[in-house]
This record gives sequence, C-alpha cells and structure tokens, in this order.
Amino acid sequence: MSSQPDLEQLQRRIGYQFNSPERLLLALTHRSYGNQNNERLEFLGDSIVNMVIAEHLFLNFRKAREGQLSRLRARMVKGVTLAEIGREFELGNYLRLGSGELKSGGFRRESILADAVESIIGAIYLDSDFHTCREKVLQWFEQRLSKLDLQDTQKDPKTRLQEFLQSRQYPLPRYEVISVDGEAHNQTFHVSCALPSLDRKTTGTGSSRRIAEQQAARNALRELGVENQ
Repeated sequence: MSSQPDLEQLQRRIGYQFNSPERLLLALTHRSYGNQNNERLEFLGDSIVNMVIAEHLFLNFRKAREGQLSRLRARMVKGVTLAEIGREFELGNYLRLGSGELKSGGFRRESILADAVESIIGAIYLDSDFHTCREKVLQWFEQRLSKLDLQDTQKDPKTRLQEFLQSRQYPLPRYEVISVDGEAHNQTFHVSCALPSLDRKTTGTGSSRRIAEQQAARNALRELGVENQ
C-alpha cells in the first residue's frame, strides 16, 4: 500500500531477485495510481501463466481429454487462485494504489491481487527469460498442481445446478447475500439459493461470495436428489 514499497522484502517472498527492480515496481502499480501502471504487464503475465500451466497439465495428465485439461487449467489460473497466491506473498502491503482504491480497501480486493500476480509474472519474464519465468510460476503453483486429479474436471456446483434446471425448463436460481460477518480482512459470507419453481431455498457460507454461492448450489443439488450427501 506504499508509494515506496520494500522491494527487497517482496523479492525474498516471491523468490526472485530482479535485475531491474523498476520492473517490479511497475508490476505493483495499479491504474488508479497513474498512467504508468501494470496493465500491460498483466496482459503479458496472463498469457505466460496460461501457457506454463497448460504445458504442465499436458505433460502430467497424458490420459486427459481436451475438455478435462481446459477445466483443470481454468481452476489453476482463475482469479481466486491467483489472489490466494497474492495473499500468501502479502502482496497487498506492497501495492501502489490511488487514494480512492486505498480508502475502499483495494489492497484486499481479489481482482487487484490477481492482476498484480500476473503483472509480476510478466515482469519476471522481461527481466530474465521464459525458462526462468516458467520455473518461478511452477514453484508458486507447485502445491496446488500436486493436488490435482481428473476428478477436478467435474463442473462446479453452480454450473451443474443451472444445467439441471435448464434441462427441465425451470427458471434459474436466484442467489442473495443474507449477511456478512467478521472484519474486512477475514469475512464470512452467508448466501441463499432460491429455486422459485420448486419452492426450495438452500444456504451456503464461505470466505467469499463465490465460495458461499457454490456451497448453496451444492446443497440445492443434494436437496433435489441430484447428488448424494
């Protein structure tokens, strides 16, 4: 959150020492801070992380079909996962944000953290080479990649619920945030999932609205008898 973040400390956290630290500084600079920001680096980093993860999955899941590989990759490179990595680096402490974003808690915002992680990947590539950047990306994702298996290619509960309802020409579910508990840095969301045509409503909780909605959808599938308890 500083205009002059401690780059040495961050470089130790991410495990990479920049030859040109100004690249890292740019990667930490949100567009709200000024015209010189990390948007172009984010574009580059997004392409690189998709390529690196796709290659890893291709080589390590030799029996997987294209659709399965695509879903595994989507799970790894989605904003939630990237933001989790950003939090592990405590990246919010190093971001350069405009006053408006600072006041609204932008240093905690999932999308800003995810974009910053991609920007740092782009900056590492420009500062070194693809081989070095690839090794760093795989290191950051190592624990998550090691836990993947083909069962992870199953569609998420919200998608499964939507497809189930559409196949029977039922209206789509309505999700609503019931309440949010806890401090800003450690919130718990409570969400309801209403199925109007079936007169059913389920609830879910989670550390983000997305996670709570997925749990509510999973509970709805169980209530409908589509999935086991």
